[in-house]
Amino acid sequence: MRRLLSGLVDLAGRRLSIVVLLLLCLISSAATWREQNPITKRAGAAVARQVLEVCPAPCEVLVVVRDTAVDRAFAAAIERGLADAGAPVAGQVFGQPRDVRLELERIARTGGSVDAIATHRIASEWGPVRSAGAPVVAPGSYYWPTFLTPRNLLNVVNQNADIAIIALGMTLVILTAGIDLSVGSLLALAGVIAAVTAQEWFGGAAASPAGLLAAMLLGVAAAALGGLLSGTMVTAFRVPPFVATLGLMMLARGLALILAVGHQRRLVGGGAEGTPEAVRVGAPVFAWLGNGSVFGVPNPILLMLLLFVAAHLLMTRTMFGRYVYAVGGNPEAARLSGVPVTAVLLAVYCLCGAFAGLAGIVDASRFEGGRPNAGELYELQVIAAVVVGGASLAGGRGRISGTLIGAMIIAVIQNGLNIAGVASYEQKVVFGALILAAVLLDRLQPRLRRLSRRPL
Repeated sequence: MRRLLSGLVDLAGRRLSIVVLLLLCLISSAATWREQNPITKRAGAAVARQVLEVCPAPCEVLVVVRDTAVDRAFAAAIERGLADAGAPVAGQVFGQPRDVRLELERIARTGGSVDAIATHRIASEWGPVRSAGAPVVAPGSYYWPTFLTPRNLLNVVNQNADIAIIALGMTLVILTAGIDLSVGSLLALAGVIAAVTAQEWFGGAAASPAGLLAAMLLGVAAAALGGLLSGTMVTAFRVPPFVATLGLMMLARGLALILAVGHQRRLVGGGAEGTPEAVRVGAPVFAWLGNGSVFGVPNPILLMLLLFVAAHLLMTRTMFGRYVYAVGGNPEAARLSGVPVTAVLLAVYCLCGAFAGLAGIVDASRFEGGRPNAGELYELQVIAAVVVGGASLAGGRGRISGTLIGAMIIAVIQNGLNIAGVASYEQKVVFGALILAAVLLDRLQPRLRRLSRRPL
């Protein structure tokens, strides 16, 4: 019995976050069980084949979709399939029911005809489509959780990639029994610095990729310098990490607002008072990191995974990683063992700032400009991700892989709350309760282990 209890405690400590993540995915899947109407390239190709079965070529086909990027890709797949079979397209409609009626009237005036209408399930219910008098071909619907669709899963991870990136740096800090409350403000500062320098120093809309890269690196360097300042306050002046990073949080946010206001003032000639608006970057290449993709996978996700692999190797395969754990477990014992405690702490806070700055670059790229108000209360979600992932606030215990799972838990919870229509200010209650629950479990685990070792 004692062995069973001890095993359950150890299992809870190591695998609880995975169980929670799977449970949340199951709940989100059950809550989003919906009828799915596919609007994909594959569905468009299938519609083209169905049209040819209903109306063998040559036949006049009208393609009807909404005016969105997804619908246009769906329509392009239909047209390619029809073109390969030699079936002409009588017309195209990218819009609303009124546009369908106008297109049908135009075809009738020119003496044409419509032998079939190729569309998707949503547009097939429009009045002009149903009353056109031609066969309507649309992909069949099916039931599946909206949460588990590839598009939603990519969006869930992509929208929280910056949180996960910051959580990497926060993991290092928490492993040393520290805390960093400035990460959200450093994110905003790095984004604003990158945007202002790109606009004012490197040519704005005409900025070269090298110039934009230099602006981004400058933003990351500024955030890393902020982290180094926190580390110096903690190590050289023995300021508690909570107080040191709280001061830097206010300092960095203020600097971000000052830079944004100054930029807006210079835009209007310096005579009028500026406003703390986002600093827009005119160069199209600037948006590649935040909005681009490689083989269909968004760039922020690829960057996040690359950084997680690098951080995992750093913490498990290098002397620095062992030093971090040693400092978090017992700093005095680590010092007596020859570990450079001060240098480790400085490096940890500096890396945390750099990760926050890199997340700020991703945020600025995604929104095509630096936002001085970006990252507000991000520290709440970041700390929640690290603690839920199994790291102990007392230091010395935690894993990078656990942080990744914790970040995904936060992403799933946030996605579920958004689907349920929970307001952003109400979501703070959920994240605060999540941190308290994770910390309580962390504090109870040693007691449960001691209890499991007592003779029955």
